[in-house]
Amino acid sequence: MPIPDSFRALVVDERDGATVANVVSVPRSSLDGGDVVVEVFRSALNYKDGLALTGRGKILRSHPMIAGVELAGRVVQSLDPQWPVGRDVVAMGWGIGERSSGGYAEYFSAKSAWLEPLPAGFDADGAMCVGIAGITAMECISRLRKAGIPSGPILVTGAGGGVGSFAVKLLASSGYEVAASTGRAELEPYLRSLGATSIVPRGDLEGQKRPLASERWAGAIDTVGGAVLAGLLAELKYGASVAAVGLTNGSELKTSVFPFILRANSLLGVDSVKLPVEHRATLWREIAEFITPADIAEMSEHVSLENLPARAAEIVDGHVRGRTIVDIA
Repeated sequence: MPIPDSFRALVVDERDGATVANVVSVPRSSLDGGDVVVEVFRSALNYKDGLALTGRGKILRSHPMIAGVELAGRVVQSLDPQWPVGRDVVAMGWGIGERSSGGYAEYFSAKSAWLEPLPAGFDADGAMCVGIAGITAMECISRLRKAGIPSGPILVTGAGGGVGSFAVKLLASSGYEVAASTGRAELEPYLRSLGATSIVPRGDLEGQKRPLASERWAGAIDTVGGAVLAGLLAELKYGASVAAVGLTNGSELKTSVFPFILRANSLLGVDSVKLPVEHRATLWREIAEFITPADIAEMSEHVSLENLPARAAEIVDGHVRGRTIVDIA
């Protein structure tokens, strides 16, 4: 199918000091800078996207900008034989939707290095349900395994979000005992359906003021940061590690060295934006072992491009559960 002269995109701009996001028609000439053009079928909404669309975080490097840090679609034009026309692909990270136009558009111009084949066993919906959130969760688990965590209870903070939901599901499916921390008590049935065996109110961690408390967790995946991360550090067992990947509770960490020098704990920073494509492929295969179509349906909701700005405000305010798939086509 030929690329039309214009197509729909969600463009973020600044007007009179305010951030505005609207679905508009953009010209075909905007598809520059890449050697592959992808027709986009699905994208997803991440916390970072929410910050970009609402203007509550300095995510976009310039304005106007098409947002959206990930996408799934099909190659419709290519100068690279590695990515022939008709091939189904995904793209995530690499500055997409931050430094260059992103996935909230009907067409996307990509550099070859940004693309990955659509993972085996997934369609566009499944790929965007997993997406960066699932890859990040699986990388956290991989890092914890390398650190030698035992099979004792693993705590997941921000468990109702995208990364948190996948962390709970993948840990439980791998045989770990999982405790899910959330600030929303109404999510308990959902989190238990993913495999959590206990629920830890977020306030319990935020209210933990001692540098060392009773040892509870053999490991943790933290998607929240701030006082929550400080609180769980105080409760780690001897030799435990925590994989830190989020900052919805704040970027500052006020703690002490005691957990590290008296209990030999480790803080592992996890990034998924620049993970090598080969390593991502391994993570996709591991995820595919545990995620079923029923899981995808349970963990995701769909939203249109037009309704995405309202949904973006909800994710920043902490009112979104699991993953939001954005229907482009």
